[in-house]
Amino acid sequence: MTTPRIAFLKGHGTENDFVIVPDPEGRLDLSAAAVARICDRRAGVGGDGLLRVVRAAAHPEARAQAGEAEWFMDYRNGDGSVAEMCGNGVRVFVRYLLHAGLVEAGDVAIATRAGVRRVHLAKSGDVTVSMGRAELPEEGVTVTVDGRSWPARNVNMGNPHAVAFVEDLAHAGHLREAPPFAPAPVYPDGVNIEFVVDRGLCHVAMRVHERGSGETRSCGTGACAVAVAAARRDGADPAVTGLPVTYTVDVLGGSLSITELPDGTVEMTGPAVIVAEGTFDPDWLTTALA
Repeated sequence: MTTPRIAFLKGHGTENDFVIVPDPEGRLDLSAAAVARICDRRAGVGGDGLLRVVRAAAHPEARAQAGEAEWFMDYRNGDGSVAEMCGNGVRVFVRYLLHAGLVEAGDVAIATRAGVRRVHLAKSGDVTVSMGRAELPEEGVTVTVDGRSWPARNVNMGNPHAVAFVEDLAHAGHLREAPPFAPAPVYPDGVNIEFVVDRGLCHVAMRVHERGSGETRSCGTGACAVAVAAARRDGADPAVTGLPVTYTVDVLGGSLSITELPDGTVEMTGPAVIVAEGTFDPDWLTTALA
């Protein structure tokens, strides 16, 4: 039986890039191996991850959210593993919905494995995502690279992060493999690790090793975790002061603006771009899905 032609698009948010696969009725069975093949930069389309666009009512993990959000972001890391949330991915996901005429500019609700996320599409092109509240578990870890060690703040943005403040971003090393951390039981399912330096008042820069993807040019949830960790380090807690706090977070692919509100909600604003679209070759896809 011949595999039908299946459409895909490529997009990125601050150069964190994704393969977008429209599958409104949830008919595609994308195994971890198939996703990894599609995201392979030499043998596939290439991307840090894959965004499958599915109606919430058509996906078993999202049906309970269908009353709040029509669309579910089925996000997979570049190695095919399932992830709870991706901040840059949400912006690109909503940019695709606008591109496809499935939503209009303004406010949009998106179902994710970390809950419903509220998104605002501005006329300027920037996308603001209400990322929910950060959780700050007491137990942190120590991260080690090339003999240097740093304490890392535990921040959960719907997915786990360890934020380490360092003297120089080069101290993070090559980041092709996940940096060792201890004690391991703090993150039983692995963790995204951010290395952070100061650039100025409420202005930091970061590099990140994303769980399941390696070093990426940007990480939206990571930027949020970094901003929250930096604010606490700097003695700024909007829940205490009653005032919002905004940090500019530079990533390798650009900059993101992160604001934490007095109610604890974290908002992320940044660009999202669709760069290409096409169809998978049926014969290649048949092999990838096998």
